[in-house]
Formats: sequence, structure tokens, C-alpha cells
Amino acid sequence: MFSHGGFVQLLIKGIYKWTRTEQRGCALSFFTMGNTCSNHLGIPPAKGPNHVGCTDFMMDHTTKGSFFRLYYPCQETKEADKPDWIPCREYFNGLADFMKINRTLSEGIFNYLFGSFKIPAYLDAPFKSNEKCPVVIFSHGLGAFRTLYSAICAELASQGFIVASVEHRDQSASATFYFQEKSESERTNENVPCTSASAQDLVQEWMYYRVLQQGEMEFPLRNKQVKQRANECILALDKLIEINSGIQVQNALQTRFDWTSLENSMDLCRIAAMGHSFGGATMIEALCKEVKFKCGVALDAWMFPLDEEIFPRVKQPIFFINSEKFQWAGNISRMKKLDSAVIQRKMITIRGTVHQSFPDFTFLTGNWIGKLMKLKGEIDPEIAINLSNRATLAFLQRHLGLDKSFNQWDPLINGEDDNLIPGTNVTMLHSSI
Repeated sequence: MFSHGGFVQLLIKGIYKWTRTEQRGCALSFFTMGNTCSNHLGIPPAKGPNHVGCTDFMMDHTTKGSFFRLYYPCQETKEADKPDWIPCREYFNGLADFMKINRTLSEGIFNYLFGSFKIPAYLDAPFKSNEKCPVVIFSHGLGAFRTLYSAICAELASQGFIVASVEHRDQSASATFYFQEKSESERTNENVPCTSASAQDLVQEWMYYRVLQQGEMEFPLRNKQVKQRANECILALDKLIEINSGIQVQNALQTRFDWTSLENSMDLCRIAAMGHSFGGATMIEALCKEVKFKCGVALDAWMFPLDEEIFPRVKQPIFFINSEKFQWAGNISRMKKLDSAVIQRKMITIRGTVHQSFPDFTFLTGNWIGKLMKLKGEIDPEIAINLSNRATLAFLQRHLGLDKSFNQWDPLINGEDDNLIPGTNVTMLHSSI
């Protein structure tokens, strides 16, 4: 998800030493935000007609299940709170490990920079929709986790979609967790009855990003991971199908959300997959494995993990939305191998964007540090995400057969905007094609 970890490590260390005294707190605000000491940064609110709720679901408390954050249209409520963008300190630790920064050093910095930000959705708010909702399964990038794409997922939910943002257990997330059952001796010592697993006899276990070992070939690891990731996306979809049919589900997490309210709420003829970077590859793998996905959207996809032999087996329309600064000829060449004369495969590039123009980090740092850490491009991040979201909605309407007004943004699918490039900005050598 990030790049140039060594440089970022030095930068974070420098900020940490510089801000050891309270009187420099406002100076740090100026440094991180770019131009003011009043924190005006934040994840932009969704623009659709629906209020947005979110909740978490963990199917099976072990690593074998699927874990996702669900975004959905909700009732207007004054009681629900907006959840923290970073759910707890273990995720800060995971980000530190991924960026190769000392945990103790980074926790205070990350908490200062990002700890106060909220997801633009109401936690466990009651579901409400006047119609059945199309479904999107979203897959995060390398080193990310389920909460880091809330600007995209909340926007889709505000436009009437139910979105499951999967947190992967293949050790590609910077951090995630699951539960292990206590041993019989542990339960005996605590006087807990030896029955089926419950909140009282489960122990939370954390799983962090797996670093590539010295001398280890990367493709076998990433190829194995992308297959597991696709399976986790399909598991999430299967669980939503059960919930929609009224089957009582067991959530390993304690939430206030009423899952029975989602019975018969989803339009299961209109299901799409979506992902960023490694998640873009995951989306393609999932389309190959599950025909219930009617189309897919790949945000700056990293094609390396995929077996090319699956490309002819992907029969659904795909929309590649790329950044200007991340892609290279070999990666674009693999995208073009999915081109088809009979299945729509579209590609656009957003001018002035970088790879991190899609996750929420781009909204939470000022121009100076954002560009220094390659979290921001030259374009205003809200303009970039609006273009991406609107082009996505137009593509989903076209290929899911939605009765919406998203077709007003159809020109964006073809790159018809001053901030868009039709296709790619990457120069393709003959040997790359």
C-alpha cells in the first residue's frame, strides 16, 4: 500500500523528535495539514440520497471464515456514533510493521495524525431502503484493512448499494484478528462451562502482515494469497445471500445491528466485485471463480499475483480505473490481455493521481506531507475520488441493469473529462504488448 518505507521511517522519526514538547503541537498541525492549525481534514461525506450505516461481521471466529465491514443505507438517527477510522491500536502496530517503523515510535505519531478521524457512516444504525439493494464486495490493497476505503464504500451505500469491505486473513493485511477457543483447562480455571464457543471462552488473536523472506520468490506467495482473498470475497457474498434469505447468522463480534432487518433486502441478480491494487487482482480472480459477480471494477490494479491462464475464463465486464503515477508497461500489458471483442473491458486514467489517491489516507494529510509521503497527487483528492466514484456508478448501472440516474456520468467511462485520460498514459513498447 505504501512505498519508500525507509524514507517514511526517517520522516516519522524526525516528526516524533520534533514534537516531543507540547509547544510544538500547533507547529505539527501546520506541518501535517499544510496551511492552518485548525484541523479541517477528514474523509468527505457521502453524496448520495441515503444516510449511511456501517457494522462489522465475522463469519466463523477462526481464520477460515470471512470478516468484513458492511456499509448500507440507513435510517436517519441522532443516537448512533461514527466509528473511529482506525479501530484500535493493533492496526497502528500493523501499519508500523508494514512500513518497517518501530511500533513504539510510530504509535504516538499515527495516533496524533489519524487517531481522531471518523468513518463517514453511523455505527450499527438501523437499515432502511425503499428498494432492494444491489451488492458490492470490496477487496483492500496490500498492507491495508477493511476501514481504509470508507470514502468509496460509504458513497456506494449512499447511492443505494450494500457493500461488504472484506478484511483479508491471508497475511496481506497490515493487521487483522480472529478468535481461538480457550483450552479446557483455561475454561476450568475460570469456571466457564465447556459448551460451544461464546464470547466468554474466545481469545482474540492478532495476525500481522507477512514480510517476504530473504531469497523468497514473490509470485508463489502472492498467487496463493490472491486465491485465498478471492475465496474470502466469495464467502462474504455467500454469507450475505444467507442473511438475505432469512437464515439466522452467528456473528463472532458483539454488535447492536439487527441482521434480521436485511432479510429480502438485496437484489442478488445485481452483484459486483471491486478492489484496489492487490484488491483489483483479487476482484479478477473472484470473477473467474464466481459467476454471481456480474461485473468488476479494478482501482489501480496490481496484476502480478494472477495466473494469466485465468484471463480467458473471465467472462464479465471489467472497468480499470488507474492512477497516472503508478502504472507501468508490463502491468498495463496484463490488463490488456483481458481485452475482448464481445465483453466490455474499459480503462481510464485520472490525471494527477498517485496509487494512494484511492484509500482514505489521501484526505487526512495536508499537501506538503501528503505529497512527500506519496499519499496525494497533484489533483485535489476529492475531485479525483468523485471522478472515480461517478465513473464506477455509471459502469455499475450499465452492467447491472440499474434503474438509476448514474448514466449521466457515462462519458466518464470513456475518459471524457479534462481530468481523465482515455485508456492509459503509459507508453507501451511493442515487446510489452
